[in-house]
Amino acid sequence: MPKLPQALRKPGKPGERGNGSRNGAGNGAAPGAAPATTEPEHGKLAEAGIDVVGWVDERTGASPFLTGLLLRKVPKGTNWFYTLGSATLFAFAMQALTGVFLAMFYVPSSTEAYNSITRLTNDVFLGEFVRGMHKWGATVMVILIFLHMARVFFFGAYKYPRELNWVIGVVLIILTLVMGLTGYLLPFDQRSYWATIVAMNITGTGPIVGPYLADFLRAGAEFEATTLPRFYAIHMLLVPGAIIALIGAHLYLVVKLGTTAPPWVRGEPKPKALRSEEVG
Repeated sequence: MPKLPQALRKPGKPGERGNGSRNGAGNGAAPGAAPATTEPEHGKLAEAGIDVVGWVDERTGASPFLTGLLLRKVPKGTNWFYTLGSATLFAFAMQALTGVFLAMFYVPSSTEAYNSITRLTNDVFLGEFVRGMHKWGATVMVILIFLHMARVFFFGAYKYPRELNWVIGVVLIILTLVMGLTGYLLPFDQRSYWATIVAMNITGTGPIVGPYLADFLRAGAEFEATTLPRFYAIHMLLVPGAIIALIGAHLYLVVKLGTTAPPWVRGEPKPKALRSEEVG
C-alpha cells in the first residue's frame, strides 16, 4: 500500500519516537543512520498555506458558502444579461474605493467644501482622475442597476420563491438614488446648491412624510450651514452601510435560491421512469 503524503498523515502522539525527531528514526530509518532527505521549501510553504486556510475555515465555517457561491449550477441559456448584477456590484466597489480617497481631502464645511474640492482637483496627484471616476461612476452605477432590474423583471426572476430578493433590489435602487442626491451637493457650487434646493422643495411636497423627510435632510426647516454635514454623513456612512448589508443579503439569497433560466428556454422533460403512462 503506498504511503500517504506527509501533509495527509495522522500526527503521532507527543513523546513518540520519530514524532518531530531529526534523525529520521520515525520514518523507518535505523538509529544512527543518515537523516532522510528534507522536504523542499516550496512544499513546506504550500503546507503552511493549507494549514492557515484550514485554521480559518474551521473557525468561520465559510467553506459551505464559498462552495455554493463558486460551484453553484448555472441554468441553461445563461447569457451576458446575467452579468449586469456583477457589473453593478463592481461599480459600487469602485464608488466606495474612490469615495474613501476623496474623503481624505474633502472638508464638509459650507465655507471650505468648495475650496477643498478645487484643491483636490488642481493640486492633488491624480485627484482630478479619481474625482472623475467617482462622478461618472455614479452615473454608470445608476444605469447598471436599472438595467439589472429590467433584466430581472422581463426574465420573470422576481416570482416565487425570489420575491424577497426582488424587494431587496427595489430598496437598493432607492438607496442608490439617495446616494446620488446626497453626493450631488458635496462640491457646494452654485449648480449643486440650487439643484438641491429644488430637490428639497419637491421632497417637502410629498404626502404625509414629505415635510418631515425634507426637514431631516436639511437638518432643519431651512437650508443652513448644518445641511452640508448632514448630507455628507448620509452619503458616507448611513446609506453605504445599508447598501453593504442589503447586498450581503441579496447575494445570500442568490446563492441559496439560484438563478432562473431565460423565459425562452424550456425545462428538461422528465425521465421516462418518472412519466405517467395510461393503462387500458
